[in-house]
Amino acid sequence: MRKVVAVEWMTLDGVVQAPGHPDEDRSGGFEHGGWHLGYFDDLSRGWVVQGYAEAGGFLLGHRTYENLAAYWPNASEEEQVIAEPLNTKPKYVASRTLTEPLAWENSTVLKGDLAQAVAALKQQDGEDLHVIGSSQLVQTLIAHDLVDQFRVMIDPLVVGGGKRIFGDDGARRPLRLLEHKVTTTGAILATYAMDRD
Repeated sequence: MRKVVAVEWMTLDGVVQAPGHPDEDRSGGFEHGGWHLGYFDDLSRGWVVQGYAEAGGFLLGHRTYENLAAYWPNASEEEQVIAEPLNTKPKYVASRTLTEPLAWENSTVLKGDLAQAVAALKQQDGEDLHVIGSSQLVQTLIAHDLVDQFRVMIDPLVVGGGKRIFGDDGARRPLRLLEHKVTTTGAILATYAMDRD
């Protein structure tokens, strides 16, 4: 059985919104777009590359799919170490409005009930499915107990508000630390497993 791994870049206060560039997602009046890129170093870049290489496929929300699909098919030669797995591996998109065929190769819209569709994907043979960004999708998967691991880069930064993957539902969800490293920029790379025992 495959695992679902939520891969997130987040601030110390748990915000995952718009890490990549200033105009990525300004919804809710978010003014700190692009907060993450200054925290990359060789260790964290290797961590990202390794994660994409190990993934058996990707689960994406509608907005994340559109952002990635607009960029990675035309990535530069230097970026192919990331572009190649993103472009060639299966991508499963949670969307009520997108219809097939999707323009980005190996992309499929999840049909029917989202939780049931992801649970069925988990039953298939293959490597783990990585969810990139997609905060609303991750919240839904957490609510249905479908996330098995969290692979997070926590930056030493507080932005005071924005989208998060953990809601205020009052549920207790114990985690077990599998591995961690600290980057030269002070960010923490950590992998946690759901502790369901």
